[in-house]
Amino acid sequence: MRERILLLTGRLAEKRLRRTMESLGPVDFDWELRVLGLAVAGLMTSDLIRRRLDGIGDATKVVVPGRCRGDLDALARHYGAPFVRGPDDVKDLPRFFGRAGGPPDLTRHDVRIFAEIVEARELDIPAILDRAADYRRQGADVIDLGCLPGTPFPHLAEAIRALKAAGHAVSVDSADPDELRRGASAGADFLLSLTEETLALAEESEAVPVLIPAKPGDLDSLLRAVAAMQDRGKSFIADPILDPIQFGFTESLVRYRELRRRHPEVEILMGTGNLTELTDADTTGINAVLMGIVSELAIRNVLVVRVSQHNRRAVAETDLARRIMFAARADGALPQDYDGGLMGLRDRKPFPSTAEDIAELAHAIKDTNFRVEVTADGIHVFNRDGQRVATDPFDLWPDLKLENDA
Repeated sequence: MRERILLLTGRLAEKRLRRTMESLGPVDFDWELRVLGLAVAGLMTSDLIRRRLDGIGDATKVVVPGRCRGDLDALARHYGAPFVRGPDDVKDLPRFFGRAGGPPDLTRHDVRIFAEIVEARELDIPAILDRAADYRRQGADVIDLGCLPGTPFPHLAEAIRALKAAGHAVSVDSADPDELRRGASAGADFLLSLTEETLALAEESEAVPVLIPAKPGDLDSLLRAVAAMQDRGKSFIADPILDPIQFGFTESLVRYRELRRRHPEVEILMGTGNLTELTDADTTGINAVLMGIVSELAIRNVLVVRVSQHNRRAVAETDLARRIMFAARADGALPQDYDGGLMGLRDRKPFPSTAEDIAELAHAIKDTNFRVEVTADGIHVFNRDGQRVATDPFDLWPDLKLENDA
């Protein structure tokens, strides 16, 4: 059956929304606009929709403005059709409807995120559980408890049991074999990291070991550990270790490629912290590129750390990047126009409106509230009393007749 989409909007956005939808040209769905009797579409809520939308006709899906707040699942149950949030801005509707008559499918991925609580030994159990819950909300699949050589972690076993009771998969990251044994005995699912010299630990529990080189850059020792685990018929994950820039970064990428070439079947893990934490650059782009490499090399596990404040969204960015790269690979497409969440400083289309769009909107405004938009010719501030344009925002201030509370 041909899909029929109902788009809900406000009076001020109606003309622009209609023009944008018509600009899509032929699409494989039918669409209809419905104005719900309010001026600003972004003020729409699920309660308002219930009060003002008397039915959806034969619509098979309802799209509400991206800034609409409320329980869309409840609306879906009430009206008998899915309700979804569209983009925040009308300009993004072509991207939203750009593939197969609907938004890109970012529900799928094939990468497991290990999120490390680096300072776990310094936190009490409630704080560890809070951090784990935050990481899970951002997309983490495994909570990794970081350990440091010579630094006591007396409540390691208690922390693992508490995390397991809360429904988390858990890994322990330590170079101390005794600490790894304690973690495995407490129920850890993964042990990071074993070398060919400590493989005996893998025989002592059902925890899946992550194998690393016996010394930095030593791929041969990692390959020997891989062969030993294959001979034993036990599950494992291999990590050649991603090195920081200027300390072997490029060569470490070659190791990942060589491991995949020699072992197409082996599960691999890449830790991204040596790039995100140790490079003064925005992490959105770094995570996008790293997850592109992960996608091309069929790496199914990544270890994410969050220490520096500039890297505080590492888990969420990695989660979005793994979904974008999966979708692009499935579509045989470039990772463009799936989601703008990894573009923090620049936009492909920085000016959503033209001066003509704003003039039309300004003419329809009937209240004193100021609206602000930016076009190629400057900053537009407008309300019912007029429209002002300037390239310097300070030039606009004297004409706005506003109190300065500073």
